[in-house]
Amino acid sequence: MKEEYRIYEEKMKKTIDALHGDFGSVRAGRANAQVLDKLRVDYYGAPTPINQIGGITSPDSRTLVIQPWDKAALKLIEKAIYESDLGINPQNDGSCIRLTFPQLTEERRQELTKLVRKYAENSKVAIRNIRRDAMDTFKGQKKRSEITDDDLKDIEKDMQDLTDKMCKEIDTLLDKKQKELMSV
Repeated sequence: MKEEYRIYEEKMKKTIDALHGDFGSVRAGRANAQVLDKLRVDYYGAPTPINQIGGITSPDSRTLVIQPWDKAALKLIEKAIYESDLGINPQNDGSCIRLTFPQLTEERRQELTKLVRKYAENSKVAIRNIRRDAMDTFKGQKKRSEITDDDLKDIEKDMQDLTDKMCKEIDTLLDKKQKELMSV
């Protein structure tokens, strides 16, 4: 029976990994190349991640430099950054694009805190949906007499414990990210 739990546990872990990615894309005042991960550039008709079009470096804590391998992509990258919700104006010097991250204002910190809370809540909803799917599967097995009532009760308890554990992990990640946002 424990073998069947692993499928759902893996799905829950993938949800937490996705949350890590979402949190990484929220800038905390420092230049972090992960903020560009969700941006796509329409490069020869295909939505392409910026890191596949050029190199991204961080010469100091507040600046990112994007050096495209194809100079024709400069305007496309610049346009994608303008249209994003990063709130940063790219500076195009003809060979690379510089992104300078300003110091966060109190208002922007509050917006980012709301955003990370939303990401965390969405992850919790996803975890609970995985638990619901698991329970539907196990109830179906009970209906087909593949497991007993006692087995189902044990499974319900185990799945709830797993869900609680994953939700606590999400809360821990949220607290850490909120402290990071407030301390920068």
